Amino acid sequence: MKNVSLKIDDSIFGETEKILLRIKKPRNRYINEAIDYYNKLQRRLFLEKRLKKESELVKNDSMKVLKEFEEVDYVD
Repeated sequence: MKNVSLKIDDSIFGETEKILLRIKKPRNRYINEAIDYYNKLQRRLFLEKRLKKESELVKNDSMKVLKEFEEVDYVD
């Protein structure tokens, strides 16, 4: 495990301490879980951004192919 020193806003610290009293969880465990949750959220946001970008690329290609098919003369 790594040791980390950080500064927390007084209001956030106070609210955290109140919550910790109610849920009876060590501060270190609570902060670790919060960071883990936030990391997962950030990974999801990165993935969403990448998928939107790739989807837009595929959409443009798909529209181009569709237009080409519409221009084809079909003979019965």
